[in-house]
Amino acid sequence: MIDNRQTILVLAPHTDDGEFGAGGTIARWRRAGRDVHYVAFSGCEASVPKGFPKDCLRLELAEATKVLGIAEANVRCLDFEVRKFATVRQDILEVLVKLNSELKPDLVLMPTLDDLHQDHHTIAMEGLRAFKRTSILAYEVPWNNIQFRTECFVTLDQADVDAKLQAVQCYKSQGFRMYTDPEYLRAQMRFRGTQAGTPYAEAFEVVRWIIK
Repeated sequence: MIDNRQTILVLAPHTDDGEFGAGGTIARWRRAGRDVHYVAFSGCEASVPKGFPKDCLRLELAEATKVLGIAEANVRCLDFEVRKFATVRQDILEVLVKLNSELKPDLVLMPTLDDLHQDHHTIAMEGLRAFKRTSILAYEVPWNNIQFRTECFVTLDQADVDAKLQAVQCYKSQGFRMYTDPEYLRAQMRFRGTQAGTPYAEAFEVVRWIIK
């Protein structure tokens, strides 16, 4: 059923979250001709490592989403301040409601409702409110998830795996983080693939599933 869904919206609290959580899946769906939109809610200027320009994550987002095959016009980076999303929940909800009205997505990808990061949790909760009549899958961010229910698997081809790895490597400013290591990312996709009986996969929680 999922492959019949044409318009897919990826909600990324910060630049790179969508790539980590669903980069291979995004690449697969773009190769299949699905209309994928990617919205990052912060350029995380306050978290940019020393020595990098303040707008570097916005530039890296543009490079990474291009690797995944998302049209430039379908990528947005908003201006909410990193780690302070909870203080502007209503503003974020209004953005999400507007996105729902504008795009009418068949499927939304977002962080899990149990994600420990305050910004991720805000996007998940307000995302559920805004898209309560839309199918929603929650993607995996292991370093923020104490628990994660593997209720849905998307199988990946080698091309999808390679695209995810290449996309993550576009974030040169984040190269110091352990979870950007290509071997870690590949191992995660192999592990989920083993669970699904395929060489590679990404796993998702089913938050809402609307059958029409």
